[in-house]
Amino acid sequence: MKATRAVQKILANYESDTPGVKANLCRILMNGKLGGTGKMIILPVDQGFEHGPARSFGPNPDAYDPHYHFQLAIDAGLNAYAAPLGMIEAGAGTFAGQIPTILKVNSANSLLPDEAGKDQAITASVDDALRLGCSAIGFTVYPGSACSLNMFEEISQMSEEAKAKGIATVIWSYPRGEAITKAGELAMDVSAYAAQIAALLGAHIIKVKLSTADLMQDEAKKVYKSEKIAIKTQAERVAHVMQSSFNGRRIVVFSGGAKKGADSVYDDARAIRDGGGNGSIIGRNTFQRERGEAIEMLNKLIDIYKGRA
Repeated sequence: MKATRAVQKILANYESDTPGVKANLCRILMNGKLGGTGKMIILPVDQGFEHGPARSFGPNPDAYDPHYHFQLAIDAGLNAYAAPLGMIEAGAGTFAGQIPTILKVNSANSLLPDEAGKDQAITASVDDALRLGCSAIGFTVYPGSACSLNMFEEISQMSEEAKAKGIATVIWSYPRGEAITKAGELAMDVSAYAAQIAALLGAHIIKVKLSTADLMQDEAKKVYKSEKIAIKTQAERVAHVMQSSFNGRRIVVFSGGAKKGADSVYDDARAIRDGGGNGSIIGRNTFQRERGEAIEMLNKLIDIYKGRA
């Protein structure tokens, strides 16, 4: 497998990383129908932990089976598949080497009381990722939570270990908690800040949500206004997140969120493409649909990222 110039250019941005880490990033970037383009689509299936089985898989009962997700990602020609320990273990042997995998090493759940701090438990290790042949670990941080400083320390330690062992790091950076309003979770200034935090924590791939044009922080509002930072359109907001991710020197993928209409999913992808984002990490909008419909949607998304739709 020869890396394309587009992929080589991306890898050159990771100046301190070992050949092992770069090889795993290359595997993700070169895999599937978008392989070599610098764009990517990743299938994440951690929703069973986060939301529970019925809310996650009830709309498409085939999705209760971990093998279903491996096969969907492979057949759709995606770049990688991300999931918690048990899901990866349940198909690791059958699908070994057929698609790059990302081991989600921390998780929360919806059974926690409302008064609990916004936090996640560490549920897997770097050695688990090595044992299962994963290309990367995935870790969620909650900027704005009273627990966030502990989360930053946890991923700093795990990422250091992963890098030493040749494994890449993906950081889900989701603002939420005591310091963040509900609207602020998706506000432009907060979203850009979340991406910057993930980059500063050493993420190779950053996962954030698409933002709104709202601004939450008073001091940030002044700067956005005085510097006339363009955030009116979704593509402009994606471009600003990329700017905040070391001026595009880090790979950034945007989550799909809850299931919605197909046209909205496609519009999001066009905005990500036009704003210079690297792609989508899309779960419920695909695996909650019937398999044929999901494959059709993913093929359309691939065409969008290739500039064909």
